Amino acid sequence: MTAAEDTRFLALLVHRGHLDRAQAEFLLPLVKEGQGLDRLLAAQIGWSAAEIARLRRTNAGEIPEIPGYDVIARLGSGGTADVWRALEKKSGRVIALKVLKPECLRSDAVRQAFVREARLLESLEHPGLVKGLGIAKHGSTYFSRLECIDGQTLLEILDQGRPFAEQEALRIVLAVAETMAYMAAKDLVHRDVKPGNIMLDSAGRVRLIDLGFAAQQDQGAAAGSAVGTVAYLSPEQARGGAAADLRSDIYSLGVTLFHLVVGRLPFESSQDSEVLRMQVTQALASPELKSRGFSHHLVYFVQKMMCKEACDRYQSWSELIDDIQAQLAGRASLDFEREGTARPKTPPRRRRF
Repeated sequence: MTAAEDTRFLALLVHRGHLDRAQAEFLLPLVKEGQGLDRLLAAQIGWSAAEIARLRRTNAGEIPEIPGYDVIARLGSGGTADVWRALEKKSGRVIALKVLKPECLRSDAVRQAFVREARLLESLEHPGLVKGLGIAKHGSTYFSRLECIDGQTLLEILDQGRPFAEQEALRIVLAVAETMAYMAAKDLVHRDVKPGNIMLDSAGRVRLIDLGFAAQQDQGAAAGSAVGTVAYLSPEQARGGAAADLRSDIYSLGVTLFHLVVGRLPFESSQDSEVLRMQVTQALASPELKSRGFSHHLVYFVQKMMCKEACDRYQSWSELIDDIQAQLAGRASLDFEREGTARPKTPPRRRRF
């Protein structure tokens, strides 16, 4: 190994939590002098040759080595875990392994949340959810076994520069709402609905893939804290400490619908604190919703789902599902003018709220 390669690997060992900064700062000058890192790790840190070889082979533990599984490729990476496509040797089937990152082992809260999500997914059974197949531990490695899905998240598709057509977006939102209705029947809320957590599989089916923030209805967050992803938080979540409520999920799904059809977020800033402020105080304003030929129904759905006050939004998933199903079923009865603006023959139905 060259000194440059050893320097990069030393930095990776720190990043992955195998060495602390003080140890790395002691070793770095010696590496730059040309002393081999492997020999230094053995002599100065006390690691065995087998452990050093394993860390080299697995890119500092990034690539998991778990008995009974052949890791094929990484499917994705999040803040706390990586997801890998793997062959389960015993059954011969391909599954997904979600592996907790080594640096997250130091946090009891993160580790407990990882275990809780795996057990929750194992207990749920719905075509709109990834099926959980159990959780296990090998050495210090925590991993959950999941149904392997071929496809892309909605965020990956958006990042490729393709916004979604209105009817396609409504069908996706309808499928997510039906999955969320199943969760609500189990007294669960998601708390992190967003395009990055919604996948279209290779057959075009919609799947919700991350329940890391899921909680029981009315379970409050810590005072002053906001649970979820900033850009999709409801105003009550943005204020911090709000109890989990399906109407907050409806707001987040409304932001998702906006993002799908417009191609950008409704509230944008380089500062998270500014986005949170806008979620709470700034009215929804988007010239694109009115200038791109979207139906009045779509505009109504977005505006109602994203009402600042929870009491003004849809109050149940069934209410939202009924409205979207009615719109999709009635699509053929709409008259389209040459400039592409949809004009319903009758005004869109308005619910009392």
